[in-house]
Amino acid sequence: MIDFHKIAFIKSATSYLDKPTKDLPEVLFVGKSNVGKSSLINALANNKSLAFTSSKPGFTKLLNYFEVDDSFYLVDAPGYGYTASGSRHLNNFAKMMEEYFKNPNLKLVIFIVDSRHKLGANDVDFYNFIIDNNIPFLLVASKIDKLNQSEKAAMKKNIASIVKENEFIAISSTKNVGIDLLKSKISKAIKQ
Repeated sequence: MIDFHKIAFIKSATSYLDKPTKDLPEVLFVGKSNVGKSSLINALANNKSLAFTSSKPGFTKLLNYFEVDDSFYLVDAPGYGYTASGSRHLNNFAKMMEEYFKNPNLKLVIFIVDSRHKLGANDVDFYNFIIDNNIPFLLVASKIDKLNQSEKAAMKKNIASIVKENEFIAISSTKNVGIDLLKSKISKAIKQ
């Protein structure tokens, strides 16, 4: 398994064409605005201040590249949906990501959803996109620590109606739940 000991921010890119010059495999983190993408990267790095987090949705606007153990990149994508100002930026997201998904170095998409909410139309659209384009993915249900037992069961049932059980994991970035399993799945994808 990859150690995840040395994780460093490399650059923010306006598009895939502006990516870092070092040619490495990539793992993309994508999901709605404010779903916990940056927090999850911080949990993987065991560094709460590596990727900037905000309580306001729509803070990340660029592709943020983090190099892991000199062997691959974690890429934090902008969230899709609504920004804090209420403006819709799906078109900007779609344009940036359409270019990104032509990336031959993409090994895995970590598709993050908030475990507290049912999957929305944007989530289902993105899921259908990655399935239709045969893109390897893992669905991650974030913020699992905020649910009680019956809410966890309802969340699993909701997600299982769309993906197979081995295609998703529940995590908590703050309580470190599921982080080691996620590291293992990322390591396996990078080595394939």
